[in-house]
Amino acid sequence: MRQFIVVGLGRFGYSVAKTLADKHYDVLAIDTDEEKIQEISSIVTHAVQADATDEEALKTLGASNFDVAVVSIGENIHANILATLILKELGVKSVVVKAKDQLHGKVLGKVGADRIVYPERDMGMRIANNLISSNVLEYIELAPNYSVVEIAADENMYNKNLLDLQLRSRFGVNVMAIKSQDGIDISPRAESKIKAGDTLIVMGDNDSLDELRKM
Repeated sequence: MRQFIVVGLGRFGYSVAKTLADKHYDVLAIDTDEEKIQEISSIVTHAVQADATDEEALKTLGASNFDVAVVSIGENIHANILATLILKELGVKSVVVKAKDQLHGKVLGKVGADRIVYPERDMGMRIANNLISSNVLEYIELAPNYSVVEIAADENMYNKNLLDLQLRSRFGVNVMAIKSQDGIDISPRAESKIKAGDTLIVMGDNDSLDELRKM
């Protein structure tokens, strides 16, 4: 089972650490704030008050033995970048870093971050897309113009199968799965029928998904 380090216990870091711990992963949480460490100590495997920009401190904590590090230091961009650099140099296989903006993200990419996340931007996009259409339940951006959305089936879809709806030929999107009260149908077939209460998980470029939403 993979082991995780979470550096920085603001709202984002705390949420990541708690979610991983709740799923029974080993989590080492690090922050310079003793109060934050006390708050999460009963939730994660280990919680340590330490400075993640101190290479010796990270070596002592055995950072090189971890599979994934999540750097969620928020306000101190210098510390955010330095911690990322040190973790990569110590040999952590995958370092995921919270970035403030695109420029910050570019710098993180230069120092070796494996994945860069923009929590505020992504949450804003998710909320905006949910507001545009009431039947869009979830929105995940895969690339600048490519996304996955969860769409609640409306009455125009009821009792029709995917062949009847022809979503691929009409909109250029792919239905990856159909969720229903009975469970989830992964890679549904053309004859899979849509029922009231179903949710379609659809992938495609954003323009095509917008056209689907308008339907």
